[in-house]
Amino acid sequence: MLSSPAAGTTALAAFFHASAENPGNYSGFGASGQSLPAAIFRSKWTIHTPIPHDFPTALRMGEQVAAIGRYKGGHRAQVYVKGKRASKTFRTLREAQAWAAATEAELSASPADRHTFRQLIEHYVETVMPAKKGADHEGRQAKALLRDFPDLADKTLSALDTPDFAQWRDARLKTVSDATVLRQMHWIRHALRLAREEWKWMAHDPLKGLRLPRQPAPRVRRVHPREIRALCRALHYRPGKAPQTKGQEVALAFMVALRSGMRAGEILSLGKHNLDLKRRVASVEHKTQHLTGKPREVPLRHPAVRLLKPVADLPRCFSLSSATLDALFRKARDRLLIEDLHFHDSRAEALTRLARKVDVMTLSKISGHKDVRILVNAYYRETAEEIAARI
Repeated sequence: MLSSPAAGTTALAAFFHASAENPGNYSGFGASGQSLPAAIFRSKWTIHTPIPHDFPTALRMGEQVAAIGRYKGGHRAQVYVKGKRASKTFRTLREAQAWAAATEAELSASPADRHTFRQLIEHYVETVMPAKKGADHEGRQAKALLRDFPDLADKTLSALDTPDFAQWRDARLKTVSDATVLRQMHWIRHALRLAREEWKWMAHDPLKGLRLPRQPAPRVRRVHPREIRALCRALHYRPGKAPQTKGQEVALAFMVALRSGMRAGEILSLGKHNLDLKRRVASVEHKTQHLTGKPREVPLRHPAVRLLKPVADLPRCFSLSSATLDALFRKARDRLLIEDLHFHDSRAEALTRLARKVDVMTLSKISGHKDVRILVNAYYRETAEEIAARI
């Protein structure tokens, strides 16, 4: 049984009459002499009844067409779905039918049905992460997620939902801190937002309604002068002398952090290319530079300039990696039985001391914080007792 617009009935009947007399010749039908599949693709025909294999066979449902016809001793399958075309020639009709059915299903599927969460993460790692400051760390997190949670990774985007990420969150919280999960969720949320808004791979937000882990309480740890002296002695560092060992480099980096308020990564990036002691300014890359497009300029106090002077002419002031710096600092700290001291506490200590000398806007310029609330809540660690002693 054939159904078609009334205006086209004669043309389709003429085609099958000619095909019966000359099987395999499909030219001359459709607009401008196009082949039969093209004519079917551009028409409104719906062919319900199977046609003998000598004739082309087509199935049309809405905007989808799969057509198979004789071609050079074999069978040529053509598929047209939502403006996308695909064709291939096979030796047997059965192979052509199987390929047409599979291709039609693939082309007609939505992007959310075609792509998995694994493909989304891999695409994000390849195209977005390289421009981010924390690319290495986030890249390791992404690989671990794909390795440790294969069931989540291999779900199609259309199947992803809030309970999937709730299970992932609860599993992660058994092994890592709330802060670690929050940081990982930050880039996962960004990847999913790009998939929705830019790549158009999905329409829904599987993180909507997901409860986030609690924000950890801000640290209040101060760095005592006795601890600074003990660490310098343990690492055999003497101020004013160029470091000769890795341990001495760790001590110098810690001292520069206490005098400048810079992060560890910023300090390790220093060299003659970005350090101007005459102007007392260091130009350092920062984690949001992929958004701002320019480095952060850090004003240096005189004590920081004196510390950096012995190494200021080197291509790189420090030969340490972030991991080595952290490991050697922890080792020296534990050997001295100093409790709960992190290298990053040096930044908070520096900003707390500077808060006594400059206003909050100048302090935020030194620290690089655009949100003053972060500066006040996380980095200003003067206690109420210490404030009371000054007023």
